[in-house]
Amino acid sequence: MILISHRGNIHGPNPSWENDPSRITAVLEKGYNVEIDVWRVGKQWFLGHDFPLHKISFEYLMNDALLCHAKNLSALDGMLRNEDIHCFWHQEDYYTITNRGYIVSYPGYALADNTICMKPEMHTESSLEGCYAICSDYVEEYK
Repeated sequence: MILISHRGNIHGPNPSWENDPSRITAVLEKGYNVEIDVWRVGKQWFLGHDFPLHKISFEYLMNDALLCHAKNLSALDGMLRNEDIHCFWHQEDYYTITNRGYIVSYPGYALADNTICMKPEMHTESSLEGCYAICSDYVEEYK
């Protein structure tokens, strides 16, 4: 099972460092994949949950260990044009599909073999066995 850090968190939410490129790098170096929130404003790219905060290069996103959550249409459109970027869009949909064919499940909804379970700490099923990956603020606990 792939372990994905939600926004760079590994021991619980910490808004002060979420989506910070230096934090993302540190978590990648620990061997985790990382889900990041991506914005595009004009020709510039940013990370940030509620708004564009940390400026990055487009090339930064071309990392197989990153799962890029598009936060605006411009980001989604730009990322979908590059097959080296793994991305998706969702709001509160029960399920969405990444551009590589994985199902992203909103917390608490059923899982399948090809599912990335978002926030399993909020999941009601007793077992996460069989899903492709989990994405958690507490990813260290799932090691």
